[in-house]
Parts: sequence; structure tokens; C-alpha cells
Amino acid sequence: MAASNVNVVVITGNLTRDPELRHTGGGTAVCDLRVAVNSRRKDQSGNWVDKANYFDVTVWGAQGENCANYLAKGRPVAVEGRLDWSEWEAKDGSGKRQAVRIVANTVQFLGSRDGAGGGGNGNGGGGFSPQSDVPADTSDFGGAPAGAGASEDDIPF
Repeated sequence: MAASNVNVVVITGNLTRDPELRHTGGGTAVCDLRVAVNSRRKDQSGNWVDKANYFDVTVWGAQGENCANYLAKGRPVAVEGRLDWSEWEAKDGSGKRQAVRIVANTVQFLGSRDGAGGGGNGNGGGGFSPQSDVPADTSDFGGAPAGAGASEDDIPF
């Protein structure tokens, strides 16, 4: 039996710039995000300091269009996806370049569009509750009409 490989990443952070939306030749939407994620570490003198890490994120399809329409620089987001490594020849011929980016499976919009929502930085700034100003996609729940005979006893968990 072969060993399984796992490639899953989850980050929460703030957008460092507005989303950039483009389309492939076939018309598929592709949105590029840059997310800053702060981590804390001790410096040489033992003081805690913040270190920013920056991640490029690619969001495909309708979800990418939603990101472009509803997100802006500074907005907190949670991203779940996979790491994707790529390599290319530099345009100036100076050698190969490489990068690792996150290809998003899901992007959750945190806080509120006006920036009043919190990023939950762990500094005791009050309770944090994720919010979204994008309507939920409920198309998967439109099957059975209300009272169609299902009860709580029918739920398999």
C-alpha cells in the first residue's frame, strides 16, 4: 500500500492589496489575493515581536469573482487550500525562478466590509465572531419542501 500525501493549508490574515481579477482564455475567472499573516517570536533580547508572512493566493471561478466583488485591502479572510509550487525561466534570462502559492478551496470573509469587524488577533480585544456580508449559497438545500416527512430522527448523526 502506497503512502498518502497530504497538502492542506489553512491561514487567516488580512489582504495587503485589493483583489486582482482576470479571466483565462476560456473565460474562467481567476482572482489573485495577497494575505499577510502575523506570527510572534522572541528576538535576541527575549522580547516578543511580530513577524509578517505574506502569501499569494489564487481563487478560481465564481468564488474568485465573489472575492473581487466583496473584498478590499485590509479585509480579514480565512483561506483553506493547497500549496502549489511552480518554476519558470526569468524573462531577462538570468536563470530559473520559483514560487509557492496557495490555491484556495474556500475563502471565508471575516469582519465586515467597512472594516469594523475584528481579525481576532488574540490580544483580548473582545469576542470575535466571523461574519459575512455575502449571501449564503443555499442551492444545495432546495430539494425537499418544508414538512416533507423528514424529522430529527432521520438525521444520521
